[in-house]
Amino acid sequence: MVKGTGNLELSVFFPAYNEEENIKSTVEKAISVLETLNLKSYEVMVVNDGSTDGTAREVESLEKKDKHVRLINRAQNGGYGEALKDGLYNAKYDYIVFTDSDGQFDFSEVKKFIDKADKADIVAGYRINRSDPPIRVLMGWVWTMLGNLLLGIGVRDVDCAFKLVKRQVLDQIPRLESGRGGMISPELLAKAKMRGFTITEVGVNHFPRQAGRQTGADIKVMVRSFVDLFRLWRNIK
Repeated sequence: MVKGTGNLELSVFFPAYNEEENIKSTVEKAISVLETLNLKSYEVMVVNDGSTDGTAREVESLEKKDKHVRLINRAQNGGYGEALKDGLYNAKYDYIVFTDSDGQFDFSEVKKFIDKADKADIVAGYRINRSDPPIRVLMGWVWTMLGNLLLGIGVRDVDCAFKLVKRQVLDQIPRLESGRGGMISPELLAKAKMRGFTITEVGVNHFPRQAGRQTGADIKVMVRSFVDLFRLWRNIK
């Protein structure tokens, strides 16, 4: 575990788009876990990516009750990648954890990431028994294989949405540019690897979505992501 966890300051954020049904539970569960970790300080941010439902309203209510909660409100939907960048670059503390707001991950497993934070600059999750439709599982496998082949990342699950990143990585790599969700994680990992930062992995459980609608499964979106992956390879190589 990170030496002196009582001195650890942790930023946690959840990108959210139309997650009114999930977000309150997600934030409250995160806070209940973080309160058990004996941290020096922490924050829980929700990056509301132009939601058209009551996501922002739910977070504003939580913000009024708990000083640890912070809403970052995007006026228009920019996509998952833009939401991730807003969370990463607005985080206050030197250790940053992000994961999805739809309840498909058990946030209590953040302890696994903290345990490995002194061994690497990025701790990347990989999904155990991924609970997604078969087409998403297949495309995810192909995506990871191509990312490893083209970018030399060397991970088991390139776009698993549960990661810990040290601020020094963000400070020293070229600023992230990808806007769409499928590209932001390969870009982060590839740029970090090229600058000599270390990456380790940890397995996390993955559960079916309980409410709301999953985005990003459209085949056209997937095809565009593969095209963008080759562009990223060309640009950074």
